[in-house]
Amino acid sequence: MKPSSFVLIALLLANVGMATADPLEDALHPIQEEWAVIKYRTPEKQQEARYHTLARAAQKLAEAHPGRAEPLIWEGIALSSEAGAKGGLGALSLARAARDKLEQALKRDERALKGSAWTSLGTLYYKVPGWPIGFGDKARAEEMLNKAVGLNPEGIDPNFFRGEYLFERERYGEALKSLETALKAPTRPGRELADSGRRQEILALIARVRKEMEN
Repeated sequence: MKPSSFVLIALLLANVGMATADPLEDALHPIQEEWAVIKYRTPEKQQEARYHTLARAAQKLAEAHPGRAEPLIWEGIALSSEAGAKGGLGALSLARAARDKLEQALKRDERALKGSAWTSLGTLYYKVPGWPIGFGDKARAEEMLNKAVGLNPEGIDPNFFRGEYLFERERYGEALKSLETALKAPTRPGRELADSGRRQEILALIARVRKEMEN
């Protein structure tokens, strides 16, 4: 194991033992922070390996908290992010592993982290190729993203990914509405970097939507 992997996992396991109302919430924070650092501050060529380490850390946390959905959600997010960084057909096994983790999380608590499993799973279903190459399914993706927005109607992530999906489906008016809702989402405590980076993505996509609507 790389030193950086050992340090991250050790930190997470140390947080598991902290005496708080919900120790898991504290233990998840380093994972959330690391994901944002990888996504928005790490060169692309280094992201795949760091997402891999993050997925291992989330797996350890899930093992330490059997029955909880939250670490499974973050393991799924890390695996799907690793798949995106890897790209190509070689990423399909990672995407399937992410799908499986997110489906497990839904069975435990579909409302965990304000329905984040639905957001991530819906995103996978519209980004992954369809049969016979992969498991992608645009109709199922839309159902999942709509459910995510239903559980977190003002959330930055469900509205962004629903907006992105609608943009790719050339439903520009609906996409703009979702993206504008995402842009108005309040900053989440402890997630400032993630929210700042996401807002830049939202603004860039809004510009693309408006350009298409003008044509």
